[in-house]
Parts: sequence; structure tokens; C-alpha cells
Amino acid sequence: MIAPVTTIAKNTLIEAIRQPVFLILVLVAGLLQVLNTWITGFSMGYRRVPGEVTGDDKLLLDIGLSTIFVCGTLLAAFIATAAISREIENKTILTVVSKPVGRTTVVIGKYLGIAGALAIAIYLMQLGLLLAIRHGVLSTAADDPDQPVIVFTCLAVFGSLIIAAITNFMYGWQFSQTTVFFLVPTLTLAYLGVLLIDEDWKMQPVFTDIKPQIMLAGSGIAIALLVLAAVATAASTRLGQVMTIVVCAGVFVLGLLSNHFIGRYAYVNTPVGEITGAQSDSQINQRFDEMGAVYHIAIKRESTAELAIGDVLYYGPSPNGVGISTPPVSPAFDASDINLDNTRFPAGTPGAIVITQFPDETNGLGITLKNVGNPPVPVLAPPMAGDFIFITHTTTNPLAQVAWGVIPNMHVFWMIDAVSQARDIPLSHLGLIALYGLSQIIAMLAVAVMLFQTRDVG
Repeated sequence: MIAPVTTIAKNTLIEAIRQPVFLILVLVAGLLQVLNTWITGFSMGYRRVPGEVTGDDKLLLDIGLSTIFVCGTLLAAFIATAAISREIENKTILTVVSKPVGRTTVVIGKYLGIAGALAIAIYLMQLGLLLAIRHGVLSTAADDPDQPVIVFTCLAVFGSLIIAAITNFMYGWQFSQTTVFFLVPTLTLAYLGVLLIDEDWKMQPVFTDIKPQIMLAGSGIAIALLVLAAVATAASTRLGQVMTIVVCAGVFVLGLLSNHFIGRYAYVNTPVGEITGAQSDSQINQRFDEMGAVYHIAIKRESTAELAIGDVLYYGPSPNGVGISTPPVSPAFDASDINLDNTRFPAGTPGAIVITQFPDETNGLGITLKNVGNPPVPVLAPPMAGDFIFITHTTTNPLAQVAWGVIPNMHVFWMIDAVSQARDIPLSHLGLIALYGLSQIIAMLAVAVMLFQTRDVG
């Protein structure tokens, strides 16, 4: 199966790059990145604030990634349609399925070719964004353009176009394919050039202007577009170009709105406050899953609900109670039956995280929590700043959970807020996003295979 998949993927990749719309959308995305440096001067803070993007560049990054997202979505729909739907309409797909090649092999090969072409386009678009970020926003008329960025970018783009035009005229090389072939190395060299040369044409260390967090955020967008490419592949097995674009746009919009219309009904809870500080009672052991373990927390109240000694508290990183760190309390639990001052409790005592001091003026924090019960409560993590606290456990809606999980959630891939707020994106988080994207791709390709198996291509 590997040989035919590889052959189909290679042919699909070449055919996709040869399409004029491929080069047009890549160049349009680059032109929009240039325009973004002129139209995003809205004073979004000061440049001296720490972070990879500051001031107006925050808005530049937001609009720049959005540009890649939209252009990539359109490109995925166009090349998927040309790769499958158009071949079915022109009956050219018969030359493949009439041979001993399974339809599953055709779908996988087509998707890999589409994904490869899309990856090249995303790479070029993100190089354009990184060059725009290095140039920065021209907030005032007194700001000087970054001449190395302009010179190197123009040499890469116009040089590739000129070479493609000459080779097309003299040797008959396909213009779009040749341009893309030369854009990949020349634009890469242009970016490396601006990393080595500052705005004043002086040499600088290569890591001075490199933006690893922006690259990670861009990787999230790339994974999202590969998911949309799988959606386009599935749609194009049954629909034409226009409807495939409509389906991709619909999934894109629905994925952006799924948190509001579906996600908020999947997990239901109301926070009564947010933890602003947390400190273990032990300087040696910071764990909170042991019997009698104590944590002191400070909270910012978000509710008028009264809290008192003996109340059970839950906490977790999400305001709607997703991923809550503490399990539900046993119905047999009654704080009045327990001596909360103890550090050891009789065997069989129902476990809970309860308030034992409120307020506690001795440690400077607001509430003291204790893990009571024997065995103790198996908490997933100790309380920490940024967690939300609840007085009830989170309830779930299975139907909403299924719908929320099936629809590709575009918010999962959007990590620009972390970059704008100067928060690091852990590689482990990007790994989870990649696993989520891979599961969505596999599901969409399974749908594509089922739709294509019963499609009449004769």
C-alpha cells in the first residue's frame, strides 16, 4: 500500500502546486502582511513591555495569523476540489480506481498530497508573517521602514517571479510550480538574512530577532489548516468546488463558535472566586493528595455566595469547571462529624477538600484548605494561582460533549493570546494540540473513505 500512496501523494502535490490559485493565494497572503504593517497602528500599549510582540505589533500578529488562517482555508478547499472532485467529474479518477488500487489508498494518497502542498503554502505565509513582525508597525510618520526586510523580501519574491518567467519562456517550465520552487529557499534565506542584520545594516546575533513563541503559535494554525484540509478532502468526494468551499467555511465558523453554542452546555458550573495565590503549609512537601495536607489560598471573589468553615470546595483551571482537580464528594460526607483540626482521620472517613480556617490572618492569605478523609481525596493537582473555585462539582451533558468533541474546535489551535500576554507556550501543550488535530484528521479521512466507497465514478 505504501508505494501507491506515495505515488498518488506525489502527483497530487505537484498538481496542487501547479494550480494558479496556489501561487495567487500565497502572494495575496504576503501582500496582506505588507498592508498589515501600515493599517494596524492603534497604540495597543508600549514597546518596552516584555514579550515577543509589544505595542501595535500585538494587533499585527493577530491580524497576520488570521490572514494565514483564512487564506489557508480557501487554499485547502481549492486544491482538495481539484485533486478529487474535478477528477471525478472529468472521469480521470477511473485511471486509478480501475487498477488494483483501493479507494482507501486513493483517499489517503490524495490527502497526503494536499497536506504537503498546504504545508508548503503555510510555510511561505508564515515566513511572510515573521518578516512583517521583524519590520513592525509604522505607527507614526517618523518611523523608519526596516530596509533589510524590504530589500531581502523584494529580492526573494521578485527574483523568484523573474526566474520563473524566464524559464517558462525559454524552457516551458510551469510558471506557478517554478515560482514556488524558488520561493521556498529564497524566502528562507531572506528571513535568515534579517536575523543576521539589524535595521541599521549591522551584524547581530542570529537569535536577537527570532520569535520561537510566534513559531509555536503558527504551528497551531498549521495543524488547524491540516484538519480543514481533511474536511475539504471528505467534502470533495461528494461535492463540487463551490460547495466544498462552503463546507470548509461552515466548519471554520462553527469551530470558532462551538465553545459558545455547544461547549458551555457540555460542562456546567459557576465559579465563586479565582485563586490569586496558593501556598502549601509544608515547606518540604508541596503535595495536596495526602491525608491532612494543608494549603493556604487567596481568592478574588466573583460571587456573593457565602463561604464558611466546613464548606467543601472544588477547584480547577477552567471557569466552567472543565478538568476540575477534585472528585465529587461522597454523599456520606458531613463536615460536622469530623474534627477538622486533626491531621489523621479514622479509616473510612469520607474524603473532601474543606475550609478549616476562614479567614486566616496568620499567613496573609484568605482561606485554609485541608484534605480530610481516610483515604484522602486523590486530587489531580494542588491549588495554584489562576485556578477557579467552586462550591459544587461540575455537571456534564453527554450529548453536548459528543457534539463538542466531533466539531473541530478552532479555539484549541489559536494560541496567540499566550504570545500577546508574554506567556510561554509549553511544547507539551503543542503536543496535545497535535494529538487533537491528528484525531480529527483520522476521523475526517474515515468519513472521506466511507463517502468515496459508494461514489459512482464511472
